[in-house]
Amino acid sequence: MQALLPFRPETVLKNQEVEFGRNRERLQFFKWSSRVFKNVAVIPPGTGMAHQVNLEYLSRVVFEEDDLLFPDSVVGTDSHITMVNGLGILGWGVGGIETEAVMLGLPVSLTLPEVVGCELTGSSNPFVTSIDVVLGITKHLRQVGVAGKFVEFFGSGVSQLSIVDRTTIANMCPEYGAVLSFFPVDNVTLKHLEHTGFDKAKLESMETYLKAVKLFRHDQDNSEEPAYSQVIRIQLNSIVASVSGPKRPQDRVAVTDMKRDFQACLNEKAGSCTTTFVSTCAE
Repeated sequence: MQALLPFRPETVLKNQEVEFGRNRERLQFFKWSSRVFKNVAVIPPGTGMAHQVNLEYLSRVVFEEDDLLFPDSVVGTDSHITMVNGLGILGWGVGGIETEAVMLGLPVSLTLPEVVGCELTGSSNPFVTSIDVVLGITKHLRQVGVAGKFVEFFGSGVSQLSIVDRTTIANMCPEYGAVLSFFPVDNVTLKHLEHTGFDKAKLESMETYLKAVKLFRHDQDNSEEPAYSQVIRIQLNSIVASVSGPKRPQDRVAVTDMKRDFQACLNEKAGSCTTTFVSTCAE
């Protein structure tokens, strides 16, 4: 839904009226499709962001059809569809033509990407918020360079991250260029699904299946490290409280460096300096 009118208490309803008026024929077709085709679900306009709706209402993690179990996956035109990887569901953005092909039952083809393993170890320092952790990991991945690659998180530190943290990191893939950032299903995931209303019997079936096909991440896994194209390591206890912005998440500075960074930017002769890196400001 487009925000076409200035913000007022009644803005949402009026924007919805405009949306329905402009797209009445399209919406009627979609509604008809949802009634005729059993594998089509249509979410009404104004319900929410596509990737958030997919995460909260459509995601199943494991499908069960005709006594067959298989992992959930998703492709979509929303660049932030990668958010669902935080729930253990493989998903990434594709073009409109590819999406239409999938809707017609055709496969999606892609070049086998490099898979970067990101090992998280340790635990967060006191006073460090989940946002600090997310921004710290995002900055590190951007510096390493993971553009066009799949990233999979592993290691003991993954258990320290909530589903909110994981989905936020996965959602920020466009910020560091990865195709997707994947968090395997583990006990944290199962607890989240239980709290959000998943049937207990389905959760038990899901856990048994994922463990059988070795897609389940154990908290204490002493097995060999998976074979990745590249491995990077991040210690969560190295992440400190920070401030990011005002525009880009990679413009991040530690709270302890704020005074020095502010002074460096203030002394810039060229005027306002929006970056938080002193070396860049000097340039």
